Amino acid sequence: MQTALELRRQLLAREVSAREVLDAHLAVIERRNPELNAIVTFTPELARAQADAADRAAAKGEFLGLLHGLPVAHKDLQETLGIRTTFGSPLFAAYVPDFDTGIIGRMKTAGVVCVGKTNTPEFGAGSQTFNPVFGKTRNPFDTSKTCGGSSGGAAVALATGMIALADGSDTGGSLRNPASFCGVTGLRPTPGLVPILPDRCPDSPLTVNGPMARNAADAGLLLAVLAGLSAPPGMNRDFKQTRVAWMSDVSEIPFEPVVRHTVNQARRHFETLGCVIEEAAPDFTDADAAFRVLRAHEFYTLHHDKPLSRVKETVRQEIERGSRLTSGELAAAHAKRRALKERTARFQEVYEFFVLPTVQVAPFDVEQPYVTAINGQPMKTYIDWMRSCYYVSILGVPALSVPCGFTPEGLPIGLQIVGREGADWSVLQLGHAFEQCQLYG
Repeated sequence: MQTALELRRQLLAREVSAREVLDAHLAVIERRNPELNAIVTFTPELARAQADAADRAAAKGEFLGLLHGLPVAHKDLQETLGIRTTFGSPLFAAYVPDFDTGIIGRMKTAGVVCVGKTNTPEFGAGSQTFNPVFGKTRNPFDTSKTCGGSSGGAAVALATGMIALADGSDTGGSLRNPASFCGVTGLRPTPGLVPILPDRCPDSPLTVNGPMARNAADAGLLLAVLAGLSAPPGMNRDFKQTRVAWMSDVSEIPFEPVVRHTVNQARRHFETLGCVIEEAAPDFTDADAAFRVLRAHEFYTLHHDKPLSRVKETVRQEIERGSRLTSGELAAAHAKRRALKERTARFQEVYEFFVLPTVQVAPFDVEQPYVTAINGQPMKTYIDWMRSCYYVSILGVPALSVPCGFTPEGLPIGLQIVGREGADWSVLQLGHAFEQCQLYG
């Protein structure tokens, strides 16, 4: 599969047409999607019209933007003008928006070709992609396994070559978890870098929109568009003597041995890059408590007006918990988060990056809603097994999941590169350097 950047080069050089690129991707969708269920609302006629418009512009020496002619699909949480957008909920099974969210508008302006919408759990709740409207999305490496979530359809579509780029969103790991499970790359940007329009919960620091791609450089191309930049910065950087904290042991975050082993095997690539690797970790005190309160508040704000009897149990639990929160509890959660951010900023004055596994487990059975135990340690709620992601979410810093290896059964494992607040491009640059080191040594 070609990278999005290579496809873009070929399109701008007129070595291929947007219609030819689209037809190749539609062929993959026709072949792979029935089994995997990644793209749940399919818009081939719209895509052909957009591809033809791109080709007419190119014939006049005009190009539509950074994403001219590149096939994409939008996460089914993003309202998209004239295209069914269900949020994975029966409540919205027939909803067709009359507007685009901010990131959809930016992608359209940049010249994308939209082939449809990608599957997500109901209202994006949980890191396993299934819902009562469209059913389950399956892992392309083993269809008996989950693809993760909540941007699960996006990850599967990318991994199989159905699309060149994908948008996603991330509250507690929804860009990073499916990227890890499907062997692609997902970036959770610094909150505020990519505007959320309309923003229905402006006081929440948790949810962000961001890019998913097959590598870090492609993710940078899409991030430039989502962030409103004219072009992405370069990906090349010298990382000699860059101090990196390697998180090998955090007592409250258990990892399956195969995950820890696979990620630790990747350490040598950072050393080859010249990074100074030391065993260290931020102080995550109160991360769990703050995240759970702020997450419940966000769910209540977004969904309190919905009939509780018609949403899935885990969503209902979040809404009900949010309804019981007091102003004092919210204030305490924000105070804990501020203290956590201040401690992490001091830690990152010493270590520019820290690295840990993206997900605590390998891809699990698609019939299992969520992980209930790790290494014999019970997971009390449906999000406990995602602490390796949501402990990072609460920090308000950029985090990139990049593929780093496979289990003996051939299932992908990702590692997470976490950078300083606002240093999203540095995170992408380190991810790119790591990818190149994996490829070429």
